[in-house]
Amino acid sequence: MVYAVNGQSSGSSGSTAQSSDSATVNSDYQTFLMMLTTQMQNQDPLNPIESSDYAVQLATFSGVEQQVKSNQLLESLSAQMGLLGMAQFASWVGMEARTAAPVQFDGATPVTLSPNPPAKADRTILVTLNSIGQEVARTEIAVSSDPINWTGQDSTGDAFMPGQYSFYLESYDASGTMISNDMVEVYSRITEARGGANGTTLVLAGGATVGADEITALRAAPAAN
Repeated sequence: MVYAVNGQSSGSSGSTAQSSDSATVNSDYQTFLMMLTTQMQNQDPLNPIESSDYAVQLATFSGVEQQVKSNQLLESLSAQMGLLGMAQFASWVGMEARTAAPVQFDGATPVTLSPNPPAKADRTILVTLNSIGQEVARTEIAVSSDPINWTGQDSTGDAFMPGQYSFYLESYDASGTMISNDMVEVYSRITEARGGANGTTLVLAGGATVGADEITALRAAPAAN
């Protein structure tokens, strides 16, 4: 089981980024003071700049500086929340998740498919694609949402090679018109949980990745023989 975070040195890189931002703010502040001093030295003695104008400029710069610091704080909080989210899903590693994604077939272990035909479907066909998107099988199945154990055999009984496969369900109404062509959800073992800027990503056996919110069901992985 592997729990990973995108960018192993995320803490140090975050600190480096914050230090860089702070240095930038410091540099900008020094530049601002130099420009303000130059402005005061070169103002028209007969028409001096109002002190209120200086106050506005100082207040504006101060507001920008505070906004930068607020953004740094929000980024830090976001990173911490991402780690917490990953920790929440780390317990899923080793379990089997149901999701619409390619599945790894080892050449022997059946794969559980969960078709979900629309209510108006009168006929359904299971289409199997290989890892490069080529259709390798087309089988008519019962119009049902009952799970299917796919054993990796074609219509002639020949076994498919081990590899990654995807499944689609073509649904037709009574008139023979296709009404949907949806990717079939399958059960795949979760091998890794990754935290990132966009939330937690789960890695499935075979390398497919899905967001945690794309998982529709979980179950314990069957015991190894």
